[in-house]
Amino acid sequence: MDYSQFLLMPQEIGLLLTFLLVFIYDTFMPARMGKHLPVVACVLFGLYTACSFVPSGFGVSFGGMFESNAATWVMKNILNIGVFVVLLQAVKWSNSDFVSVRRGEFYELILLTLFGMFLMISSRHFLLFVIGLETASLPIAALAAFEKRYYESHEAAAKYVFTAIFSSAIFLLGLSFVYGMTGTLYFSEIATQLVGNVTPLLVASLAFVIAGVGFKLSLVPFHLWTADVYQGAPTAVTSYLSVISKGAAAFSFLVILVQVFGAAYAQVWEWMLYALIVLTITIGNLFAMRQRNLKRFLAFSSVSQAGYIMLGIIAANAVGMASMMYYVLVYVFSNLAAFGVISTIERATGKVTMDDYNGLFKTNPWLAFTMMLAMFSLGGIPPFAGFFRKFFIFVGACSTGSVAIYALVFIALVNTIISLYYYLLVVKAMFIRQDECAVPYIDSHWTEEIAMTICVLGIIFVGLASGVYALMNQVSEAVSPMFTMI
Repeated sequence: MDYSQFLLMPQEIGLLLTFLLVFIYDTFMPARMGKHLPVVACVLFGLYTACSFVPSGFGVSFGGMFESNAATWVMKNILNIGVFVVLLQAVKWSNSDFVSVRRGEFYELILLTLFGMFLMISSRHFLLFVIGLETASLPIAALAAFEKRYYESHEAAAKYVFTAIFSSAIFLLGLSFVYGMTGTLYFSEIATQLVGNVTPLLVASLAFVIAGVGFKLSLVPFHLWTADVYQGAPTAVTSYLSVISKGAAAFSFLVILVQVFGAAYAQVWEWMLYALIVLTITIGNLFAMRQRNLKRFLAFSSVSQAGYIMLGIIAANAVGMASMMYYVLVYVFSNLAAFGVISTIERATGKVTMDDYNGLFKTNPWLAFTMMLAMFSLGGIPPFAGFFRKFFIFVGACSTGSVAIYALVFIALVNTIISLYYYLLVVKAMFIRQDECAVPYIDSHWTEEIAMTICVLGIIFVGLASGVYALMNQVSEAVSPMFTMI
């Protein structure tokens, strides 16, 4: 075996080293030093994230099962940013009396699931993909049940486990059909075998594959676990599920559909995804309008956001991939900003309903401001980053040029207007309602302040930077004919 192949896995190796250092600190340090573990984990992961931004060699290793390229490198860095923010938000919670006994397990399980997601992103063989999928899925059940004293936490873990089991079974059934048709599990070899070989068995297998990955993305009708798990799990785990897990699944889904089933795009999976996108965006919006618990509210919001992410996937080209990755980056900042506020208030007061936020601006102006920016960005209000992510995702989808995709984008635009209603309900509660605020002044922990500051800066500056970039592109395209004439 050529061990130099591991040099093509710098992010995975670095993540495993970080995991080992956290595990060693948790296992061998004196008990009195345990309270410093969350900060140590954040520092170690922050250093790892900074080092990951240094590009290294790209290529294919392990017989073509693992591929590292510029796209996978960028996607993993986006997920690293999100996980770093999640770890910062969880420091105060993990040092609480009930959780402190198991604080080490929280950080170790988070890093382990992230490693599984990295394998999903870089896999080019379905065996490695399934290993990554299960590595990313099973520890999340333990994380969902982390607060064992609450019945809702037990319920969340049970629902997640059963749904994960059934979705994995469906996914593997689809893979068995694919293997029966092609005799291989390599992405490239399957794609070659399927050229001009669209059969009813291929349609059935692809439906099962989409269902299996659709569970990770919370696509309708595979979303029924989402609200209950988001509500019952600890808020730190919920924020991780809503952003990191969804981003990894979206990228992996795009790779599978394009590189494996691209030959059957027009005949098979194009119309499947059209139906899924319309249902996911619409049902997610309708159910979000009815929620008063903010964790369930963001659960159905994330279902709707998954539909928008799918618009980048359905483009099935470089523009679609770039717009999808940018969408995930902005979604990291926007959703984690909202969950950061929810986590801070829930930790201090236990309040998680929208009515509890009435008049929040009077007692906690910084938390209200952060939540307002998050809602504006999630809703797509300019000039924040959320507006440009939806603009780019719509442009990426329309790059295919078909009439059906224009109709799909129009439906998505109408749903964007609907989503503004329920996002602004939160802003109305915080700034307009004059009720006596149920949330007193909260002295946020310094790590929570850093996490929210990172998210706020991301929402503002990523939006401004993307807006300037788009404007410069438009100007250059407009003036280029003038220089051609000269």
